[in-house]
Amino acid sequence: MPGTSGYDAGAFRVAYDKVLAAWPADREALTLATPFGDTRVNACGPRDAPPLLLLPGGGGATSVSWYAQAAELARIRRVYAADLIGAPGLGGPAADRHPRTVADLAAWLDALLDGLGATDADLGGHSYGAWIALHYALRAPARVRRLFLLDPTQCFAGYRAAYLLRALPMLLRPSPRRVRAFLEWETGAGVPRTHGGHPAGAKPGPGERPSAGEAARHPDWLALQEAAAGFPSAKPVTGPRPAPEALRALGVPVLLLVAANSRTHDPREVAARAAAVLPRVETGVLPDVSHHALPQAASADLARRLTAFLSDS
Repeated sequence: MPGTSGYDAGAFRVAYDKVLAAWPADREALTLATPFGDTRVNACGPRDAPPLLLLPGGGGATSVSWYAQAAELARIRRVYAADLIGAPGLGGPAADRHPRTVADLAAWLDALLDGLGATDADLGGHSYGAWIALHYALRAPARVRRLFLLDPTQCFAGYRAAYLLRALPMLLRPSPRRVRAFLEWETGAGVPRTHGGHPAGAKPGPGERPSAGEAARHPDWLALQEAAAGFPSAKPVTGPRPAPEALRALGVPVLLLVAANSRTHDPREVAARAAAVLPRVETGVLPDVSHHALPQAASADLARRLTAFLSDS
């Protein structure tokens, strides 16, 4: 486990709850037992609506990062957003058993769906959560009705070398300062806007939406990322990209949306490679947003595209 020096569990909980407060008023907190410990799931939407399970990216993202899409998705689905097992969140990982393989992650998701009473569900993920979601769809296609992937990492293309170099200090010795610096670099926060926009730090005008960088560094969201630094998380499961032959055999409908300004990888390469191997994929580019600004800082068009895709049965 990474070092926990400086980690404050109380501050993390306060920061988590502040971002959760942006969810719809009907939200519920669930705790589901799995073979790897308890998992926190935040839920909203009609109880009798079809289930949608959401997985966040890695690091300090947590389930609450879906706050900007939760209300719109809850119009047509019972939304369940899970904290990743062993990662920052409010679950209770087992002391003696942690996921170590992709098969373990699939068993974890099986347990979540079983705990929700869902034979199958729509599934969506961002970044590392998208990697988990795609692997699960390949292993358990009968349990996944439709799948959406937001700027997925290590699914169709590798990381940019510059991204890994920038992330390395934060990964080796996480601290609030290093987390903030890395996120500001990747999202463009703190960099003056061009194309007629207002400078970073200035307030948008009437009816004007803040830039992705500005929205990505919303004080409550950024405070949660900083509070997660040093969280006593388990080593995340990693592995190779899915085999092309397995992707070609996937019959699940897929929506893949990449972040135009992503510094994590080449977004257009990701979309092109996915289109070349997935038989039932729709791809698109989300303008004016970076990898770590998703999903919370994407434009309102993201929620509309997701609901249209999920409604297309």
